[in-house]
Amino acid sequence: MTEHPDLPRLQRRLAEFAAARDWGPYHTPKNLVAALSVEASELVEIFQWLTPEESVRVMADPGTAHRVRDEVADVLAYLLQFCEVLDIDPLTALAEKIDRNERRFPLPGAGEGAGTEPGAGDEPG
Repeated sequence: MTEHPDLPRLQRRLAEFAAARDWGPYHTPKNLVAALSVEASELVEIFQWLTPEESVRVMADPGTAHRVRDEVADVLAYLLQFCEVLDIDPLTALAEKIDRNERRFPLPGAGEGAGTEPGAGDEPG
């Protein structure tokens, strides 16, 4: 069984992998974010024509589950490399975003506008 990896170790492995192949000149923020978008689209493609019910069961099929895991890994790899190049701590960025969303979208009954659905462009993500 594979040891559960931590984020900094994975980022180091990705950086070492790219450096060993002299890919540094190609790992610009623009190129990495474009690759991230492509990989996210490949993940979307798996779900594109599924019904909501089928999408919930997607991991039940071993072949599809393997494809989903591979695309998730590709998306995460490019996101981590993008963060590395721009010196962004992704866990800190996520924690700060959750904090902002908790203030923007308080629990129902917790204040003015509480419990309302976010409008277009106001999604918490």
